[in-house]
Amino acid sequence: MVHIKTETVVEMKDIVTRFGVNLVHEGVNLSIRRGEIYGLLGGSGSGKSTLLKEMIMLLKPESGLVKVLGMDLSEIDMEEAEQLRSRWGVLFQAGALYSSLTVAENVGIKLKEYTGLPSRIIHEIVTMKINMVGLPAHAARLYPAQLSGGMVKRASLARALAMDPELLFLDEPTSGLDPVGAEEFDALIVKLRDVLGLTVIMVTHDLDSIYTIVDRFAVLGEKKVIAEGTLDQVIKNPHPVIKKFFLGARGRIRSRHGKQN
Repeated sequence: MVHIKTETVVEMKDIVTRFGVNLVHEGVNLSIRRGEIYGLLGGSGSGKSTLLKEMIMLLKPESGLVKVLGMDLSEIDMEEAEQLRSRWGVLFQAGALYSSLTVAENVGIKLKEYTGLPSRIIHEIVTMKINMVGLPAHAARLYPAQLSGGMVKRASLARALAMDPELLFLDEPTSGLDPVGAEEFDALIVKLRDVLGLTVIMVTHDLDSIYTIVDRFAVLGEKKVIAEGTLDQVIKNPHPVIKKFFLGARGRIRSRHGKQN
């Protein structure tokens, strides 16, 4: 198990996000430590994916501080932004693979665009990344339409890892997977974190992931972070949103299952 350090690698402070008249966040605060698997949990419309997009500069909050790897995102120039993007990888919910490219071409696209490495070296890196996420060698030649849902997730993960990132952002990584596939994918995330020393930030509504692989997480509700911490810390919070997630029928089933194991 990788030792989780106290160093903060992502900080969000007093975040306000608004789309027109729709106020999504009103003073969100959270911090993510190096080496941990950190979850963003909340109901539909609570702004989980929006926060992730603000961390990776796809969206800009109306106000507040977003600091990633020591850099204030509101104060960096284009060159600094490009350098920062090279230090993280992203797996989007639907995979977002280019349909006209093979898996190998998808995985290698950033290497070709940003590194200037010889084709032979890129091929070796791509092969290694595809193997690292548990895909068979022949998958490199397949197109996204030829892949199962689980293979799409793994191919997208291989692409996210292509540039050897420090941070890995995952948007609903187990969404659409069957229970066995979701469990295997969770185990893969833990293995990669431990082997590569990654910090993982994942948007999820999957209680199994929260119970089994997440070190700390934030629960969003009422436009704020209602609770942040370990599972044991969060479930002690008496807020109704916490009770709804963890003391509802599904939460109780998962809790009993966890105790049996």
